[in-house]
This record gives sequence, C-alpha cells and structure tokens, in this order.
Amino acid sequence: MSLVAVILPDQVQIDGNGHVHLGAPLPEPSGSGAAPAPEPESSSPPLTRVGVDKAIRTAVRAAGLDPEQGKSTVPAGSDLNRTGWMAVREKPAAQSEMKAICADLERQGWVLNPNGDSADASRSYKRGGWYMLVSTRGKSQAPSHTLSDSQTYLTMTGLQLDLSDIPLPEFTIRMR
Repeated sequence: MSLVAVILPDQVQIDGNGHVHLGAPLPEPSGSGAAPAPEPESSSPPLTRVGVDKAIRTAVRAAGLDPEQGKSTVPAGSDLNRTGWMAVREKPAAQSEMKAICADLERQGWVLNPNGDSADASRSYKRGGWYMLVSTRGKSQAPSHTLSDSQTYLTMTGLQLDLSDIPLPEFTIRMR
C-alpha cells in the first residue's frame, strides 16, 4: 500500500484486471444506471487543527489512555496543516488500543478509507478536509528512545490536504 493510496484513496483505483489508475475515479460501467453515492465525508464541515487535536485526545481517552502519557508529534501552533500524537506501548495492548481509537474516530464521524488498510497495523480516515492515519508500526521520530522487542509506537497523524486546486493527471499503470 503506497502512501498516495492511503492519503488520496479517491485518486488511486485498481480495476478488476489489476491495473492501477491515478487521477479521477474510474467511470462506472455503462448500464449501471445508478448514480454513485456521495461520499459521507463530503458533507462534513471543515475542521481546524484545534478540532483535529481534540478528536485525537478524545479517541485516545476512549481507548483508556491519558493523552498526556504520550506526546504531540507536532508542536502546537507550529503547523496548522499537520498534527499528531504518539506513545510507546506494549505490542499486545497497542492492538486493542488502536481498535478502540479507531472505533471512537468512527463514532466522531471520521470516514474509514476502504482501500486496503491493515486492520491490525494501520487505518486511515477522512473528515472535514483532514486525513488521519492511526498506526502501531513505524520508527520513532525521536531516535533517542529505543524500543524493546515487546514495544511499539502507537501513533495518530493528522494531515490537512486541499488538492482541489491541483489537477492530477490521469494515467494507467499496467501491473504484471
């Protein structure tokens, strides 16, 4: 799964023949007659970084964790288009904590990316112009902390991307 497919799931499609299409979504097969259903996220009001930080803290608390036990991955006020939280967790606990965080994000109205997330390693969501990646894998952004074999990072990363002004080219990559 590429980062592009996680961040821009509506711009990467794989057809039934294994061809990867980048750009606008594939046209519906003729004869379907039904109009595509609108994305539930599209009616969500725009979020601010403060709103995304609040969503992160709420989801972390819903998982039974204290947000203060982890740390922000982006200092407050330094970047209005990016935010995040991370904590060192024991691997077995991190899986159930991630599931609880994801369940709370969905309760808050975040829409799950249906394109190939791994339920036990990472999940991505979209809401109000923001994308949220919840993960139990990855390297530390603070290399001074060394993980034991039984530990992992539980991370949440929020990114605000407005790609409406950037036309993406349409092309097909044939996979063999």
